[in-house]
Amino acid sequence: MNDRLLLENYLLVLKSTVEVYVHGTLESSNKNVRETLKAGLDETMKHQANTYDLMAQNGWYVISNVKANEINKTLNKVNKNN
Repeated sequence: MNDRLLLENYLLVLKSTVEVYVHGTLESSNKNVRETLKAGLDETMKHQANTYDLMAQNGWYVISNVKANEINKTLNKVNKNN
C-alpha cells in the first residue's frame, strides 16, 4: 500500500469519525459528555485538516474551481425542485 492510498483511507476514517462526534455532541444531554465529545471532534478535525494539507502538498487532493455557469445550473435545478 502506498502513502497516497493510506492517507485517502485515513481521511475517510476521519470523516466518518467526525460524523459520529457531531451526532454525539448534538444529542448528549450531559454537559461533561458533550464537552468530551466536542474535544474529540475538535481533535479529529485537526487531524483531518493536517491530512488534507499533506495530501494537497503532494498533489494527491486537487481541488479545482467550479465555473459560474455550472453553479448556476445547479442552483436552477435546486430551485425547480423546491
